[in-house]
Amino acid sequence: MTDLLEKIINMKKEIFVNARFLTQPIAGTQRFAIELSLELGKYLPSLIYLAPDRILHKDIADKLNVQITGRSKNGLFWEQIELPFFLRKNGNPLLINLCNIAPLFYNNNLVSILDLSFYHHPEWFSRKYAFLYNLIIPRIAANAKRIVTISEYSKQDISKTFRISLEKIDLVYPNVPNVFLKNYPTVKKNIYGKYILAVSSLDPRKNFPSLIQAFKEANLVDTKLVIVGVEGKVFANNNLKELIENDDSIVFTGYISDEELIGLYKNAKIFVYPSFFEGFGLPPLEAMACGCPTLVSNTTSLPEVCGEASEYVDPYSIRSIREGIEKVLYDESLAQRLREKGKDRVKYFNAHKSAQSMANTINSLNL
Repeated sequence: MTDLLEKIINMKKEIFVNARFLTQPIAGTQRFAIELSLELGKYLPSLIYLAPDRILHKDIADKLNVQITGRSKNGLFWEQIELPFFLRKNGNPLLINLCNIAPLFYNNNLVSILDLSFYHHPEWFSRKYAFLYNLIIPRIAANAKRIVTISEYSKQDISKTFRISLEKIDLVYPNVPNVFLKNYPTVKKNIYGKYILAVSSLDPRKNFPSLIQAFKEANLVDTKLVIVGVEGKVFANNNLKELIENDDSIVFTGYISDEELIGLYKNAKIFVYPSFFEGFGLPPLEAMACGCPTLVSNTTSLPEVCGEASEYVDPYSIRSIREGIEKVLYDESLAQRLREKGKDRVKYFNAHKSAQSMANTINSLNL
């Protein structure tokens, strides 16, 4: 254990964490919050996680020091009204917020802002979500004690867009979840044969229409496109089902377990991630950890995250996506190089490093 972590452990002031994420389905944002919380808990057992009384992930909550506050079942009302009321009654302690949103009228926030896709592309989201985030997050960012984000790309973007000094923004890379790093003795049986894999929430920025069109144009023999993901209420309608009607070569799995996902990663010929916009982009690293060669967009944070361990495409060009798929699929030596580099790349994004970075940020506030 480092001297810094020991110093934080010995702090006498209480530090609270906004644990509303324990009441939400797990997507990329919640995954970041959960993984970081579990690792921080090893070093900072005194952290108190505050949540409303409707926790979905009780197995995770049992590993954290969770305290139920308030009476509201509405997560936003709890976060903006009941949570700051509780904090003021308890001496205005530091509140760590890991999922973009923090209490707007509370001034002792450390807030994680993962990306600004809602600001640059509100059309990708529901009107309610885009309005809320564009109303609240700029104000939260301006008032926060410090800001944490998950890539150098997002750090520069937040600074430029909201005119916030880079000195106020700290970088905490997410870690590859441990579940994807384990050596499983058995892998789920491959029920799809030869296939290309795509994994993410089914929202417009993930660029599934272009991927589907590129896959169709490639006209690959005996090869399926398997898409893992669920539609979220915060996103605009994709109309994806209309694109795959009567096409047996494209499979939507819906939600699956981590064990099933690992099996899909391990058996896939390629993992494809042609996203328009990412603050980080964890699925390519999950694929790398499972030994799957990756093909990703050359935009936003993805080159920073994937480095030389991935092949790149222009997400705005269906031809580029198609040619990238064909290149990795038919060049086995390239695919093998990507597998080897991917295994090395995931080692850079480890849980201890993430916790250490967050500890540095907490310590900088001189509690």
